[in-house]
Amino acid sequence: MGVECALEQSQTTASTLSDSEKIPDLLTVAWRFDLEIAFELLSLIQSGTGCLYVSWVLSEIRGILGVMKTAQAWRLGMGDMQNLPGPRHRPPLKRPLWIIVLVSLISFFIIGAYVYPPQSNAACYILSPRGCKGISEWLPPVPTREYTDEEIAARVVTREILNAPPIQSESPKVAFMFLTPSSLPLKSCGISFSMSCEWSNMGHEGKFSVYVHASKEKPVHVSRYFVNRDVRSDQVVWGKISMVDAERRLLADALHDPDNQHFVLLSESCVPLYSFDYIYNHLINTNISFVDSFQDPGPHGNGRYSEHMLPEIEKKDFRKGAQWFSMKRQHAVVVLADYLYYSKFRDYCKPGLEGRNCIADEHYLPTFFQLIDPGGIANWSVTHVDWSERKWHPKSYKANDVTYGLLKNITSISESVHVTSDAKKEVQRWPCLWNGMQRPCYLFARKFLPEALDSLLYHFANYTTTF
Repeated sequence: MGVECALEQSQTTASTLSDSEKIPDLLTVAWRFDLEIAFELLSLIQSGTGCLYVSWVLSEIRGILGVMKTAQAWRLGMGDMQNLPGPRHRPPLKRPLWIIVLVSLISFFIIGAYVYPPQSNAACYILSPRGCKGISEWLPPVPTREYTDEEIAARVVTREILNAPPIQSESPKVAFMFLTPSSLPLKSCGISFSMSCEWSNMGHEGKFSVYVHASKEKPVHVSRYFVNRDVRSDQVVWGKISMVDAERRLLADALHDPDNQHFVLLSESCVPLYSFDYIYNHLINTNISFVDSFQDPGPHGNGRYSEHMLPEIEKKDFRKGAQWFSMKRQHAVVVLADYLYYSKFRDYCKPGLEGRNCIADEHYLPTFFQLIDPGGIANWSVTHVDWSERKWHPKSYKANDVTYGLLKNITSISESVHVTSDAKKEVQRWPCLWNGMQRPCYLFARKFLPEALDSLLYHFANYTTTF
């Protein structure tokens, strides 16, 4: 009901008086009527505007009326005498001057609020032609679509895991998880740490643990660090969901040890690029996971997407990346807890399905983290892989390829680079940031053939002394 409605009410009341007593405006009404009439009039204005100034004056008038009970009784008596014949007389009332001043100020502020509406969204004013549009800013964002029951449950579980305080360990360890088709080919210590058997002898044995998934046969290990470290293994087929299953088995076994705080997936052809202390400190002292993830609009990226993944996985969230990850404990738990998104890739990401060659291990984790915690990962892998030959598999390093210069070049890379598979061949690059500082991206490298072992041992011994 705004100011116009209040004025109309006051003019209707004034029409019952003689011509000489009619009141032309709100201020005159306040002068002519007693506090009760002013109270009613201001109540009408307050209910229509919500003005804070009017509310304050009403509270003051209400207090005065409580003290003036005798005056109110007298006014009621005068109302009865108006029914008697004879000339109408109304005894003069002595009204406090400050009440008149306050009512005048209220009238002034109401007119000002209407003519000059507030520009801030901090409060909502009905008199303002802008209305209450600012309220929408207080409400939570509306989802672009309605989530399914399964999505709601998955998001709740994920949020609880990520928001829970991490397990504190007095002796935090890094879990090195090896995914190999058979026995570890690099003799001595086997796999990527064949050059670093001295780690335990240097007092590092309590800082790392080892897990091996061998898909084709039960491995025979020479090094004591790999004995009894095999997880239950199953056949792994390249490009299929069995590769993801093997990764999840490794995570499950490694999570049994509460001291394992960071989990690194490596292959049988990986080698470390730095000393143990350097690698350990970089991983333990970071609060993010390293999962390679980028958007590729080409046939080897979004071209592998299937609409059967809807509604939970939309094409705009489909990502690609190398499978070699390094993740913190909370993310490892989230991966094991996931069934909803995993099942989508199990059923609809297969080589040859609907004419698409979707590779599950290249898309599942990048897409999963894009959906559940995109800000919690660095979009690159800590394992260097050379795809310059543009083949289905990366470049393999032979003995003659291993030089001091090769290791130096790999460890000098401080930007993550990807090239899209569409006709544009767009080069995507971003700096490798470790706790906000740009540093070399890679801690490991692959793919080194067994024949390169002796050369690696020679160059690695000289190379690591520079750090």
